Amino acid sequence: MTNKIKRICSVCIRGGSQGVPRKNSTFIAGKPLFAHSIDQAKKSGLFEVIAVSSDDPELLSLAREWGADLVIKRPDELATNTSGKLTAIQHCVQAVEKELNCQFKTCVDLDATSPLRLPKDIIGAVWFHENLASHNDNVNVITGCPARRSPYFNQVELLPNSKVKLSKPPKKNVLRRQDAPKVFDMNASIYVWTRKSLLNAQGGVLNDQTYIYEMPEERSIDIDTPFDLKIVQHLLETNPT
Repeated sequence: MTNKIKRICSVCIRGGSQGVPRKNSTFIAGKPLFAHSIDQAKKSGLFEVIAVSSDDPELLSLAREWGADLVIKRPDELATNTSGKLTAIQHCVQAVEKELNCQFKTCVDLDATSPLRLPKDIIGAVWFHENLASHNDNVNVITGCPARRSPYFNQVELLPNSKVKLSKPPKKNVLRRQDAPKVFDMNASIYVWTRKSLLNAQGGVLNDQTYIYEMPEERSIDIDTPFDLKIVQHLLETNPT
């Protein structure tokens, strides 16, 4: 008999990184970068299982030391520079289900490179999703913050003749950014699915059943560059989560 378990949290980390080499194992505020996500998941009190997926044996060993309930070896073909995040999460959840002979109701992924979130952000996103899922089991939720730039007002695209045009011309002139349609930056922090919506997803995390849970800008920095890393390191060391 397959056991029914309410929630899993995955943290999917690669050994390689193009923007910041070995960033997932970089120590920030006294612990490896990814360990902040494990700690936040534990503090939320939501999860029966917290699993770390990686292609890197060193990272898997570190994950055990820093509190992961399970570690999952990711196949090399799901850990290249061109591999999508979605397939890694799907693999992790299915591997844990197989190991524990269970099925999860809610599947949550915390991106290790967005460690400024707080446990209350995780709780809010999961509760928001589960309320939606009580009416539609095919929904998923991503997190984001209000965008500083708007494609309707001050984001432009480069044309072949080196001129530029507004990225998304509005139906009527917008004289102030505040009057443009509201847009968000995806902050790559928290992703929430029902089991059905996760395993049926293809191509990416966005579809016509995707909702957004808003987080503040100060907790929405995703580490893509050495400059991002310096900012996050300063914020975590002065205001630990």
